[in-house]
This record gives sequence, structure tokens and C-alpha cells, in this order.
Amino acid sequence: MDVSSLVAAVLSPILLVALFISILFFTKRRSPPPSGSDVRRLPPSPWGLPLLGHLPLLGPLPHRKLKSLAEAHGPVMLLRLGRVPTVVASSAAAAHEAMKTRDLAFASRARVRMADRLLYGRDLVFAPYGEYWRQARRVSVLHLLSPRRVLAFRAVREQEAAALLDRVRHSPPAPGGAMNLSDALISYANAVIKRAAFGDDKGYGIEGDEGGEKLREVFAEFEGLLGTATVGEFVPWLAWADSYLMPGLDARVARTFEVLDGLLEKVIAGHRERRRRLGGAGRIDAGDGDDDDRRDFVDVLLDVSDTGEEAGFDTIGIKAIILDMFGAATDTTYTTLEWAMAELINHPPKMRKLQDEIRQAAATATANGAGRITEAHLGKLRYLRAVLKETLRLHAPVPLLVPRETLQDTELLGYRVPAGTRVMINAWAIGRDPTAWERAEEFLPERFLEDGPAEYAVVGQNDDFRFVPFGAGRRGCPGVGFAVPSMELALASLLYNFDWELPRQEYQGGGGLSKVDMSELNGLSVRLKTTLRLVATPWSPP
Repeated sequence: MDVSSLVAAVLSPILLVALFISILFFTKRRSPPPSGSDVRRLPPSPWGLPLLGHLPLLGPLPHRKLKSLAEAHGPVMLLRLGRVPTVVASSAAAAHEAMKTRDLAFASRARVRMADRLLYGRDLVFAPYGEYWRQARRVSVLHLLSPRRVLAFRAVREQEAAALLDRVRHSPPAPGGAMNLSDALISYANAVIKRAAFGDDKGYGIEGDEGGEKLREVFAEFEGLLGTATVGEFVPWLAWADSYLMPGLDARVARTFEVLDGLLEKVIAGHRERRRRLGGAGRIDAGDGDDDDRRDFVDVLLDVSDTGEEAGFDTIGIKAIILDMFGAATDTTYTTLEWAMAELINHPPKMRKLQDEIRQAAATATANGAGRITEAHLGKLRYLRAVLKETLRLHAPVPLLVPRETLQDTELLGYRVPAGTRVMINAWAIGRDPTAWERAEEFLPERFLEDGPAEYAVVGQNDDFRFVPFGAGRRGCPGVGFAVPSMELALASLLYNFDWELPRQEYQGGGGLSKVDMSELNGLSVRLKTTLRLVATPWSPP
């Protein structure tokens, strides 16, 4: 259940009766607010309800509602989500201070019930700041997501991009000749991370699931549950209502955890057995002198564990980090690609400009690369990078970056922020701030061509925090370098090999072409509300 479902739940009739009685009780016992400069210097706060605080204000799309509230109350606001004090930062200046100037003070995480249950309480993304988090981040940055490791998966990305094109070519057409591009993109993103994590052994899956559909469904359920908030997390005295409002939730969590844990145990046992056969060697000779080329994430993590390079890094830590990689890589990749295609369909001149760049690059390539798109082309495709960056500005996959928690009393733009305060950074609002961006609501990739090559991961190394879709500082996403080549290669391949348009029969009653409905659906990430169905016409060089 996302935040909008949580709001609907706590306002159900039975709970409203309990709420009314509790309000009367707490109103009589409520003490007057303390006086003093510290209280006056807290961030401004909208009016809220007793006990529930500002939960009912958030609505079905919290990032949009919080942007509206920030326009009225300022770029730093204090909300109370039930009993949880929450500061919302909605400007580049506030993001800069929270993620750079005072990064350490804002570097922790609040405990999240679903993360604890599904990720063993030992993952990287949701771990509180401390020695275990530092260890997990070192492992991820130095061993899993280094530029050398990312480059080692180039063949995987290119093979899965070719498989994506085959899905488009052979997809059963719907009315109007359209194919389900959303499903194809999800399959692509899932396949890339599955092969990077587990390797190419076809035996790693669910029994009787030769096509991998059941495994994709399990990971979809995992991601949906991970984005579920329970009433008790925000309003502890209503924790009893979780089982009433979400019947079967505990069983779903237990079932999903059992399937994924069994799969990971099977994968790790298989890798250990292979290492035993090889005399304990974790590295696999690729035949070209570089013995790192064929190591997947599990191989790398077992090397770290077996060598004792990171003390205490055990099997549970390996499983937790692998699940982190699945959740982050799949959602970020497919939602960004989906939004990019939707924006290009709605802006045909931009699509044609990008296709011209891609097809020209392929036409002038050497004989080995001519007539197809490979990663060797990507460095030359400046407009492609600008399109993806503009997509991320308008449609950050996680518009409210994973919430932080303050380690100590600190400040944000002059306001006092007490220790233990949850902090949300509204990357979606920052990306659409009219004081920071000219024509902020328009899709204008050209804006990212003005300052040279459009890079993704330089935030936190400079003072420009107007663009923070991946966060920054200590808690910034370490997987940017892994996700970007997957997104660039897939989008370039789709636009090189096909011309795209909307199906006529699904829009305006068959009376002509319209635009993609850009309505949003909130969850672990924010994606298109409706499935993206497009007509793909094969293209080949003249």
C-alpha cells in the first residue's frame, strides 16, 4: 500500500470512530506548546489534523501535493505524518545543504517495516548510517559497480537489447496494430540485472518457469510490497488495524520472502559448488587474459566474503545486496525508458531529431558496427543523453528520494531540524522549479546541450543541485553507472530499428492520432498509469 492507500485506509469509517474518540482524549490532555527561539525556528508547517497530522493532505500523488504546499509555505516545510516529524526540502538550495553542506547530519535512514522483512534488515539502501552501511557501500561501489565491472557486462546489455528488439518484432499486435512496450521494457530491465547478478546459468529460476514469467511476477510482487506503507508505522496506536485494512498482507510478504530466499540460496549454493570444483577459485577465465570478464555479482560477493576483505560480510549480506540491485535496477531502467518513449511520442520533432542522430552515427560507423547500434556508439550520441536527462528531470523514477533521517540536531536553510527527523527531498519539485528552469514544465532536451556533454552522475561533485534524480552525497545512488548504459542502449536500439506512433483505434475513438496520457501511478517508483501501447514500424538503412 503506497501513501495514498494509507491515507484512504486511516480514513475508513471504523477508524474514523476510533480517531474521533482519541482526538477528544488527547485534546483534553494536550499541553500548551513550549515557548522559545528553538520552537519559533522550526520550519513552517501547514495546518494538520490531531494525531494523523498531515497524512490526509498528501493525496494519491504526494510529490505533486508537496510541491503545491511548498509554493505556499516555502522550500523547507515541517510535516507530521502521524507521529513521524518529517521535513520536506523542495529547492536546489535546500537539496545542496542536505546532501552536501550538511550531508553527514542527514545521512541516516529510518527503519522501514517492509525493508526489514524483505531485505533481512541488512541491505544498503535502507540501512541506518553506521559501520554496516559503510561496509555494504564499499562492497557495492568498489566491487560491484566500479567502471570496470560495469564495462564487463557490455555483452549482456547488447544481447538483451537484441532480445528486446526481437520481442518488439514478434509481439502479438493488439487492436490498431499496437504492441505492449511497457511489458517488453520490464522484461529487458529484469533480464539485464538477472544475468548480471546470477550469470547465464538457465538453472537459476523457479521450477517449471522456463520462460521466466513466474520469476518476473515474483520480483514485481517484491517491488510492490517494498513500496507498501503500513498504518502502524505512522500511527502506532492504529497498528492493530493493519490486519483489518490489508488482509493477507503478512501472508503475501512471507510467501514472497520464502520464494526469493529459496532462489537466492539455490543461486549461492550453485556458485559455491562451482568454486569448489575449480579448487576454490572464484574467478572465471574468460579466455582473453582478463579473468574478471565473466564474474557475476554473486561471484564477486562470494570473493569478498571468502577472502574476509570485509569482516562480517556473510551470506545474508550477499542476499540483501542482490535484492537491492534487483529492486533499484529494474524499476529505474524500465520507468525511465517508458517515460522517455512517451515524451518522444508526444513530441515528434524531438523523436525525429534523435533518430537522425542515432542513424547517422550507425551509418558512419566502421564495418563491424555499421547497420546496428552497440555501446561503442553511445559516446557520440549527445542528444540521446540530453533526452534521457530531460526525462529524468521531468519524471524522476523516485520523485521523493528515499527518505533520510537526521543523526543529530542540525539546520536546513536556517531552520532547526531536530535529531531523528525524517527528511524527504522532492526531486520532482526541484526538477520543475520555475525559478531554476526556464519553461520548466516543457520537454526541452536542448537545455542539456548548452553546457557541453550531458552527464548524469556529477551531482555532489559541484554546486548545481537543480537535477538530483539519483540523489547525491553519502546516500546518493551508487548504481547510476550501471543503469545509464542499459537505458541508453535500449532507447537508441528501439529508435534506430523502428519508427513509432500511437495506434489510431485506441485514441479518440479511432478518429485520429492523439497524445500519450501522461497520468502517473504511484508505487515504489512513479510510472505511467496506463500501459504504453505503440505501433512499431521496422526501419532499415536505405
